[in-house]
Amino acid sequence: MRTLFIHADYLEYEAKKKTNVADDIPESGKKGRMEEALVTYISFEKVDEGKEEISAVLLAKNVTEIADKVETRNIVLYPYAHLSSSLSKPDTAKMILEKAGQLLKDGGYEVLSSPFGWYKSFKISCKGHPLSELSREIVAGDESGNEEVSEALESEKKAISHWFVLGLDGELTPLETKNNKVKGYDFGERKRLKQFVQYEMAKSRAAGKEPPHVGLMKRLELVDYEPASDPGNFRYYPKGRMMKSLLERYVNQEVQRTGGMEIETPIMYDIEHPSLKSYLHRFPARQYSIETPDKKVFLRFAACFGQFLMMHDATVSYKHLPMRLYEMSRYSFRAEQRGELTGLRRLRSFTMPDCHSFCADIEMAKEEMTDRFQLSWDVLTGIGFQVPDELEFAIRVTKDFYDDNQEFLVSLVKKWGKPALVEMWDKRFFYFVFKYEWNFVDAQGKASALNTDQLDVENAERYDITYVGADGQDHLPYILHQSPSGAIERVIYALLENIHLKQLTGEKPKFPHWLAPTQVRFLPVHEEFLNDCIGLAEELDARVDVDDRDRSIGKMIRDAEKDWIDFIIVFGDKEKESGKLSVRRRNGTQEELTMEELATKLKEMQNGMPEAPLPLPKLLSKRISFRG
Repeated sequence: MRTLFIHADYLEYEAKKKTNVADDIPESGKKGRMEEALVTYISFEKVDEGKEEISAVLLAKNVTEIADKVETRNIVLYPYAHLSSSLSKPDTAKMILEKAGQLLKDGGYEVLSSPFGWYKSFKISCKGHPLSELSREIVAGDESGNEEVSEALESEKKAISHWFVLGLDGELTPLETKNNKVKGYDFGERKRLKQFVQYEMAKSRAAGKEPPHVGLMKRLELVDYEPASDPGNFRYYPKGRMMKSLLERYVNQEVQRTGGMEIETPIMYDIEHPSLKSYLHRFPARQYSIETPDKKVFLRFAACFGQFLMMHDATVSYKHLPMRLYEMSRYSFRAEQRGELTGLRRLRSFTMPDCHSFCADIEMAKEEMTDRFQLSWDVLTGIGFQVPDELEFAIRVTKDFYDDNQEFLVSLVKKWGKPALVEMWDKRFFYFVFKYEWNFVDAQGKASALNTDQLDVENAERYDITYVGADGQDHLPYILHQSPSGAIERVIYALLENIHLKQLTGEKPKFPHWLAPTQVRFLPVHEEFLNDCIGLAEELDARVDVDDRDRSIGKMIRDAEKDWIDFIIVFGDKEKESGKLSVRRRNGTQEELTMEELATKLKEMQNGMPEAPLPLPKLLSKRISFRG
């Protein structure tokens, strides 16, 4: 079923006209009103048929979860066929509606159910706070068995989190939510931190509406949905594939520069392998599982398995530590819930740079985390983010680890230079005792981690990974899990969303120079200058194209602006005679440059970042439109 939750000042409705599946209701039942309510619009779907009992339980569970967060005991259940095109039989819908309503009443909620099968008029007043509009897809367990649900996900739901802001001075300020507002800390001008805290404390990952980057990635012909695949999988057009490839190469380069040894491991594993099966239930993710001719396997959700199995077979001395293994996992898979899928922010298959460091003891692990902190800083700065200004810092930690290592955690916050959000657990639920993340907060207030590092205290024993110490005995290492950039797809999401945010302040949209699909475009004034432009384009060591279409210069310039071209060069008699090019920059400046000066400027802007050829034909007239 599909649901839309609205926290409302009030909802009132009136049944107007029956459909052929309508319930008979008395005149007094045709009107209804409830104030201070969680209004739940529901479309019941074919997938719910035969699963009425569990579907009712899941619906009631989701309603109560959200009702508790918005602090209301008043519930409106409103059957609403317009959220889906695959509707269930009426009997299924009525049964789920009735059973869910009774479960909610038994739980002490006031429930108003609007009439089923009637055309109704309604009025609603939405409260407008961050949790006032949520959408979810609720599906009972898949009987085909192609999804494995980790026990860690259930543990995460039950985990009691205590929230704080940790300042540069080490002061830990407790937070609470009251009337859907975060209380306890004066955020002042730190609006992005406030948004981040609200998002994290709400713990709602469902998407309410399409984020801005989706429209941008489609219009620029970078990435698009693949309707023939599982939702959350994408097609990359030439420009998008080039950008993704450059990002992969850059992250590889930086990890290898700092000692990461690149390997490659399988994407599927035996679900009955004892170490893997145990780990499956310690990682908070849903896994895909499939039947092969020989066994049941699962698709990896990270590159941990292959690296850990490799280390199990390795001979390691204390002299080798710390040691880094690394894989750019193409791909990792997570069976995210459909309502949580949002463009490139949250998807089901992704490319993840996955680094693991193996450390002798806790002090070495903390030193290694500090070094890798700088690696992430360098990687994200090189990509084009202003670190730390455009990101927010989060620490997830057990109380015991915090108490024993407060000085270390405060040192990370000092390196960051801004206060951090702390989520603290009374006890450990996962394989790690501490992790940190740097999060990008988009225009809709949604946060996404662009890096993480985790201190793992379980998996060395689980996989029997040991090193020989100075005493000649076997010891278990601490394992660090780092992704210095997060998923590559998510980096593209954050770049596009960040561009959108800057547009809102009046800044012209543009990619970092090294990632721009076209860096320079020549516009010949007349056809007679076309060969000159082609010749000049071939001289430059950059991604250069030529607009050879039969259009006015004004139209060519407008098209180049729409394509976010950084260097636009109009070429005619004046330029041919003088040997100087009139260069129009994306930043609004205009200057006269020789070819040598332009080449020097382009090299400076490339700044040693990975290079790639133009992903499309050099002449615009030779290009196809991938979106019709």
